Amino acid sequence: QLQASGGGLVQAGGSLRLSCAASGRTFSNYVMGWFRQAPGKERDFVSFITPTSGTTDYADSVKGRFTISRDDAKNTVYLLMNSLKPEDSAVYYCAATVFSGNFHHDSTFNYWGQGTQVTVSS
Repeated sequence: QLQASGGGLVQAGGSLRLSCAASGRTFSNYVMGWFRQAPGKERDFVSFITPTSGTTDYADSVKGRFTISRDDAKNTVYLLMNSLKPEDSAVYYCAATVFSGNFHHDSTFNYWGQGTQVTVSS
């Protein structure tokens, strides 16, 4: 089970840190990802982090502003979001997978959190 938290309302240029706490199993061997979905739009890739090596990747729209990290001792993954823009407003979902594949695709992930709302005002 994944539990996302940390969303909220923030002004443009502000920051938020999302957390995704895992329970019920150890996710230290899983690729962890963040996706987001704005109203009326498809769910889009934001970032992922691999186990062990901690390799990361980001959507072009968030590169240089967002940072993903993981604390396997706490079974938690984080998404630090800086310089937020109104277009970052969405429901953010964390996800996990033990499968290989294209981690930019939500179909690769088989565990999902419930989502946390991020709203950025202009």
